[in-house]
Amino acid sequence: MESKAAGLTGPLSSRGDGIHSYVIRAGRMSDVQKDAMIRLYPVYGFTWDPERTLGPADILGREAPFVVEVGFGMGQATADIAEALPDTAFLGFEVHAPGVGRLLAEIEARGIRNLRVSRHDAVEAIAAVLAPGSVDGFHVFFPDPWPKKRHHKRRIMNAAFVRLMSSRLKPGGYIYYATDWEEYAEATLETLLAEPTLENAHERWAERRSWRPVTKFERRAIEDGRPIRELEFRRRT
Repeated sequence: MESKAAGLTGPLSSRGDGIHSYVIRAGRMSDVQKDAMIRLYPVYGFTWDPERTLGPADILGREAPFVVEVGFGMGQATADIAEALPDTAFLGFEVHAPGVGRLLAEIEARGIRNLRVSRHDAVEAIAAVLAPGSVDGFHVFFPDPWPKKRHHKRRIMNAAFVRLMSSRLKPGGYIYYATDWEEYAEATLETLLAEPTLENAHERWAERRSWRPVTKFERRAIEDGRPIRELEFRRRT
């Protein structure tokens, strides 16, 4: 699949299984987002090369804690977290062009130096360009719950992807997941518990980390009476 949005070309995915956790929608991009995609993606974006691996030195120019976010949406929370943790290198994956453009503009406006983005299928990219045992943490915040049972196969938090993330974690590294969809939270808890290389860092649900901001969509869920469920699992040492 080729990306034609805002002048950015390149593969979003070359996976052949035909099943993805996302559907590319022709979302309208603002002039700011279009400009950011054209002008800033070459600066803050990664068009990755499967012949080489990525790490914190590619972001900060030195070794540092390395955290990867899967599906950052519009990127507001991602920018907030990177700004709050300036000594951590962040790499965010998102396939939807408006969100990528929005976050690129935020990076420039705030002068964030420890965050880079990739408009690529995260599953494929993590397998190809992140070395085993190289990542300190994965963030998977409010992924699409795909609520209809026939669509559950599209959920990102499946056993194969959990196993892949765990293989890229350093010993003691973490997977931090949050959702406002109760059934998805329970299913994800079961999936994480079933992965033998991981252990729950809490008795059951985790508490929100102080550096994770509450998003407007999260506030709406709380107002609607939907509890926020968070999970934090760590790679066994």
